[in-house]
Amino acid sequence: MIQSLLAVLARALLPLALAPFDLWPLAFVSLGLWFYLLRENSVRAVWLSWLYGVGKYAVGTSWIFVSIHVYGNAPVVLAALLVALFTAGMALFPLLTGWLFRISAPAGAIGAGFAFVVCYALVEWLLSWFLTGFPWLYSGYALLETPLSHLAPLGGVLLLNLVIALSAVAVTLLLLDWRRRRPGRRQLSAVVTVVVVLPWVLSLSLMNVRWTEATDRHRAALVQGNIDQAEKWLPENRAKIVETYLTLSEPYWGVDLIVWPEAAITLFEHEAQPLLETLDARGLRAGTGLILGVPALERAGGNQLVFRNTALGLGTADGRYLKRRLVPFGEYVPLEGVLRGLIEFFDLPMSRAQPGAWQQTPIELAGDPVHMAICYEIVYPELVRTPPTALLLTISNDSWFGDSFGPSQHLQMARMRALENGRWLLRATNNGITAIVAPDGSIASRLPRFEPGVLAGEYQTMTGTTPYGRFGSWPFLLLLTGLAGLCFGLRKRAE
Repeated sequence: MIQSLLAVLARALLPLALAPFDLWPLAFVSLGLWFYLLRENSVRAVWLSWLYGVGKYAVGTSWIFVSIHVYGNAPVVLAALLVALFTAGMALFPLLTGWLFRISAPAGAIGAGFAFVVCYALVEWLLSWFLTGFPWLYSGYALLETPLSHLAPLGGVLLLNLVIALSAVAVTLLLLDWRRRRPGRRQLSAVVTVVVVLPWVLSLSLMNVRWTEATDRHRAALVQGNIDQAEKWLPENRAKIVETYLTLSEPYWGVDLIVWPEAAITLFEHEAQPLLETLDARGLRAGTGLILGVPALERAGGNQLVFRNTALGLGTADGRYLKRRLVPFGEYVPLEGVLRGLIEFFDLPMSRAQPGAWQQTPIELAGDPVHMAICYEIVYPELVRTPPTALLLTISNDSWFGDSFGPSQHLQMARMRALENGRWLLRATNNGITAIVAPDGSIASRLPRFEPGVLAGEYQTMTGTTPYGRFGSWPFLLLLTGLAGLCFGLRKRAE
């Protein structure tokens, strides 16, 4: 019972290491406790790992309850049940880690430590793409404001995950060794010292390295309309919402870029053509690019109409972007034939979307390509890194999170994308957190949540590519393969 409670507690600590709490040492404590539990009781590794996952998602994604109950109008009991099912399902990934550890770990302490790191890092990588993935709550995000963050341009957040796991396991093994006073302590201490210290030395040596270079300086105005989600899609509010964005934007015509958030206009694109043409002409006269979110209906195969979550470039901005990675239940319903209509949450507005093509021509702003990511897409490192562009821009509607820590987590992940790619990132949201993020992941400026306003500030277009931008996850996978080979060799030696 104590071990089971410790397993839940260990993973419940991880969200406290992330935004908005930012108690980053707890990421090391969390993984260290997990490894300790598996090392001490490998027979129950699968069960303890599942409980570990329950603690992770029950705390870290508690904002899902807000989305289902408050905005999906599901009763409290039903919303709690759906969150419990989601938590239990997502906990299968840590369960897989425990199972892989149980069948692969060598008998020796060092071999078991490497085996845990490999199993953990492998499953975290799977979470970035398997069944479209859910790369949320990565422990590496906790290092965003630490000296170890300088490793992100080398291997992305997955490399930071690996660094935390290696350090946590190494320190845990040393503490266990001191407690039991086993022979070979000097050898273990040497291994721990190298594993823990080397990432810090490497990261600090990269502190002054600039992988990308700034070209031109520009002015931007990010508009936050603060439209309540409960009122956003009511037909009688369409004109009022448009007027809100027009009024907020009026003083800023003449800057290089104005950005409205995801689905800022709640008319379909074809219904909003007169407005869009007016905005396009206004932007051309003022020398301003306007990028905004608008829902669109398009004809697909068989002359069928499909919904697309779209971003448009108007004025000196040109092009369109169709969202590629959709939010389950928010933009499409898995097992639609079974779930659609059961409760209101499974029939939310705009929950019948279709993804855009994987390869799309980027929106251009005065000739500079802009990499777009709509809402949830910003959490996918590989999706954001290619192709290299002058600027990263993400638009979102985080009102689904309510007054939870979901928007803070979302912003933290967006900041990591800026750091991984060495690019300025502009983030315009409906009700927060709207921010301008520098290439080192720091927040240059931001707006308070739940207030209408405009974030006016400067950004720079960038050239060059970080190692992560060039090679993606391949360096991480090669390192992981090397660790797996080392683990296999230690296992054979033990046999």
